[in-house]
Amino acid sequence: MHVLTQEDLAFWHEHGYVIVREAVPQANLDALVDVIWEFMAMDRADPDTWYRSPDGGDGLPRLKESGMAELYQHQTLWDNRQHPRVYGAFADIWETEKLWVSIDRVNLNPPARADWDFPGFVHWDIDTSLRPLPQRVQGVLSLVDVPADAGGLQVVPGFHRRFEEWVKTQPAERDPRIPDMTGLELKPLATNAGDLIIWHSLLPHGTGRNNSARPRLAQYITMFPAREDDEAMRQERISLWRERKSPERKFFPGDPRRWEIEHGSTAELTPLGEKLLGLCKW
Repeated sequence: MHVLTQEDLAFWHEHGYVIVREAVPQANLDALVDVIWEFMAMDRADPDTWYRSPDGGDGLPRLKESGMAELYQHQTLWDNRQHPRVYGAFADIWETEKLWVSIDRVNLNPPARADWDFPGFVHWDIDTSLRPLPQRVQGVLSLVDVPADAGGLQVVPGFHRRFEEWVKTQPAERDPRIPDMTGLELKPLATNAGDLIIWHSLLPHGTGRNNSARPRLAQYITMFPAREDDEAMRQERISLWRERKSPERKFFPGDPRRWEIEHGSTAELTPLGEKLLGLCKW
């Protein structure tokens, strides 16, 4: 199914991002929001419960300073990953139906206060020193309304088109994952609950400072061309889904409580979800 209009695609090529409005239904959002509060052992009505040690040393679920929370395999996450409108948007971007979906986590970015003042950050998730440059897109689904000042995604629009000229002005020893922001302007992206932002991985981006009164809640979702010839990767993805585990990666510490493993059951997949995981081949 085609989700993006010609105007959407033109905006994507020009600015390097696009917002897919109402990508999933409200019922999906409500269900996942409930699960996140339960998983994080927080009371949505009590702000004092929204803040905790990033290392989990207090025995509670980890919450990184940037708001990353280690929830990966719950049914509510998969319901959004396998939603046809989400898939259709990525298929329009990639111009192929044969995609796999990322197994990623959620974000709970509480409002800044004296003892928790995350200022926001800007980075790349790819190594921009590589040639050829990795071709990737990224995505985040807003689970609640996120005004521009509420700690959501911020990007440098259009940077993917001028990266090669910009990099010629940078020192050889530059950090390939942290851009020098001199002369670059960040744009915070306001979204409504249910909106999906897809952006080009060459855009400097990151989570902003939350200056509102409510937490920002979001799910990270992206898709990429299926790698069906990589049997080891396919089997790893299936195992992670079936055993309700997080990817064993440098920046994915997982949940030491094993909450997803000890609670619930393996997520049910639709025929589309089976292909997006790699359980069934395209």
